Amino acid sequence: MKSSVWFFLILSLSFEVVPAQVNKTRKKDTVLKGQIWQNDTLPHIELKEIAILPPRHFKNRWQERRYWRLVYNLKKVLPYSKIVSATIQDVDRHLVNIKTDKERRNYIHRVEDSLWGVYEQDMRKMTVTQGKLLFKLVDRQTSKTTYYWIDHYRGSFSAFFWQAMARLFGSNLKSAYDPQGKDRLIEELVGYIERGLI
Repeated sequence: MKSSVWFFLILSLSFEVVPAQVNKTRKKDTVLKGQIWQNDTLPHIELKEIAILPPRHFKNRWQERRYWRLVYNLKKVLPYSKIVSATIQDVDRHLVNIKTDKERRNYIHRVEDSLWGVYEQDMRKMTVTQGKLLFKLVDRQTSKTTYYWIDHYRGSFSAFFWQAMARLFGSNLKSAYDPQGKDRLIEELVGYIERGLI
């Protein structure tokens, strides 16, 4: 027994001990928020939200394709509805300071021309379905229909004209957004898109 212990001891001493290289690069310091709890300081780290989406069950491939097409169209149109909402708020802020109708019309035409210059190509590339979604999302963002905004800024005749054009393509500028009813799926998907889940 003693001979085997001596054998392993001699064997272990015969190997040259090579120290491992130490990586001397220093990590960047991180400042954490702290929270004091019972005379102790604990780091407070905010974690990203983790959402678990329920699995989608489709009756057939056609329904699945329709669902993913809606997701695609919403991703394409949602940024434009936010631009419309921000523009409406900005225009309303400026119109408060304008006194005459002529100045007001000129200002609205200038805004319209600048927007048309920037977004004309994108608007022309939109499909009829994407246009319908844009009308719904404008109502979602502003709580007023597209017909109302055209009537508010351009007048009744212009609103009537554009409503007639929309009806030719099977759309309706007066249709309101219904997040609890027929537009419930759109509302759910917009929430997922805004949180970056899909």
